[in-house]
Amino acid sequence: MFSPNLFESPHMFDMSHKTSESELMGKIRDDDYEIKSVNETMDAPSGDDQDPDQRPKKKRYHRHTQHQIQEMEAFFKECPHPDDKQRKELGRELGLEPLQVKFWFQNKRTQMKAQHERHENAILKAENEKLRAENNRYKEALSNATCPSCGGPAALGEMSFDEQHLRIENARLREEIDRISGIAAKYVGKPLSSLPHLSSHLHSRSVDLGASNFGNQSGFVGEMDRSGDLLRSVSGPTEADKPMIVELAVAAMEELIRMAQSGEPLWVPGDNSTDVLNEDEYLRSFPRGIGPKPLGLRSEASRESAVVIMNHVNLVEILMDVNQWSSVFCGIVSRAMTLEVLSTGVAGNYNGALQVMTAEFQVPSPLVPTRENYFVRYCKQHIDGTWAVVDVSLDNLRPNPMSKCRRRPSGCLIQELPNGYSKVIWVEHVEVDDRAVHNIYRPVVNSGLAFGAKRWVATLDRQCERLASSMASNIPAGDLCVITSPEGRKSMLKLAERMVTSFCTGVGASTAHAWTTLSATGSDDVRVMTRKSMDDPGRPPGIVLSAATSFWIQVPPKRVFDFLRDENSRSEWDILSNGGLVQEMAHIANGRDPGNCVSLLRVNVMQTLAKATC
Repeated sequence: MFSPNLFESPHMFDMSHKTSESELMGKIRDDDYEIKSVNETMDAPSGDDQDPDQRPKKKRYHRHTQHQIQEMEAFFKECPHPDDKQRKELGRELGLEPLQVKFWFQNKRTQMKAQHERHENAILKAENEKLRAENNRYKEALSNATCPSCGGPAALGEMSFDEQHLRIENARLREEIDRISGIAAKYVGKPLSSLPHLSSHLHSRSVDLGASNFGNQSGFVGEMDRSGDLLRSVSGPTEADKPMIVELAVAAMEELIRMAQSGEPLWVPGDNSTDVLNEDEYLRSFPRGIGPKPLGLRSEASRESAVVIMNHVNLVEILMDVNQWSSVFCGIVSRAMTLEVLSTGVAGNYNGALQVMTAEFQVPSPLVPTRENYFVRYCKQHIDGTWAVVDVSLDNLRPNPMSKCRRRPSGCLIQELPNGYSKVIWVEHVEVDDRAVHNIYRPVVNSGLAFGAKRWVATLDRQCERLASSMASNIPAGDLCVITSPEGRKSMLKLAERMVTSFCTGVGASTAHAWTTLSATGSDDVRVMTRKSMDDPGRPPGIVLSAATSFWIQVPPKRVFDFLRDENSRSEWDILSNGGLVQEMAHIANGRDPGNCVSLLRVNVMQTLAKATC
């Protein structure tokens, strides 16, 4: 199917003699290049001046010194296509003619192209062998097929409509795998800094999203703390794993789209207008996937949709940038890191982007264990303009007995709407061992409110509101504010976001820190945890002590929220107020709900507190 020699014959340079491709490639070595001396070419007599009786001299070749080769190798890494000025400057430094430098770089580029094409050929040959083996299996199965009616040999024309449809679908998926494999092969092994498209995305919106202020504090985002058991043991994929990762990602994308768009019987109506996954129908619809559910794991599946105030381009960028993703979903994602980027996408965007990641998901309580995942994230723009971002666990490639959670195809579909809005359909489908969840939180976890699609969509909607408010130029007239400048208002909003991130970090059950139980009196247990504060903005270096407890009260959540955010009742529960009068000095709304705001409080005219409610 594939030829072992796919590379084109490059034109090295135009000389008086022709050199075959095999002879030319034979002259190219890793660290030793033989280049024709320019001086000899210039000094050689022309055809008119040569003595016909004189035998032509044997062409001599100039061998570069080790120093010259090292210098040109170093320059090649920075600039593989030097211009005339750069060649002259490099030749002057190394004692070479510009033409010698030009030929060396031409040969070097040809060598690199040949090496890349040999590597690409090896991948294609492996895929070819895999397809040939699968084709042989199909032939054997067809030869042994029996007619369901009479029990005799089945004729080829008796193939069912469903089987024909599956074969057509299989061929289309194979084409998709070939395309993604080609993209991935071009970028395998390149460092992140060498990919200008991705590098520019990592920094383009850090100021607007506030990631530059709190995205990397205490090593919780981007630069993962290595003290977690599972996350510490995970490394990047091997070369042998990458074709399987690509195939798994393409299949996961197909499953996500069907899960997001299907109705009954795959999803059946549940309580409170929720969708409940029909497990039997799911197994019939997706028999392969990532394999059967391991013993001891429980399935969680949920689906939610919403219209958010952000365009589809920015939403895709947030999901594909680990720093922005961790910052926007700081209440859910406690730690995250990109292990390797297999593809940065095509056409100047994230279409076709593929990256291997690890992440730790949390509920803001030490009573709910975190969920750690090793997965691949794949982004694709479909023909109708809809974007899709899907995650799927890679545990089947590298089984780990410590893994207590794995993600079946989960993610979201993003549809562009007028006026900068987007419709988001989110699907969460995981298998987890949640036996360690405290009884007080078990109803919340089992209902899907802790880790389900409803929480992801609500968080995204809330953060889109916050970002829209922070960039708004028209301040509501009802805002009580002693901060009149836009810069001061923006600074207050960023401070509030850092407070929320610090709170989620300080009460979560991340494996990066250990909680200690002070008492064992049932539901009133108090747990404490200490951690180092190194680079937290606005906080001096030192040890941070966190204490947490959980309890149920027979009061509606809205009433508890209003009680806690009301400055008139703050002295009844806040020890920092010391029973004094609390006065609101500034009020900055950052959402549609009146409770979504940032307040600057003053206590007894002696202390000033900042408060963020959302």
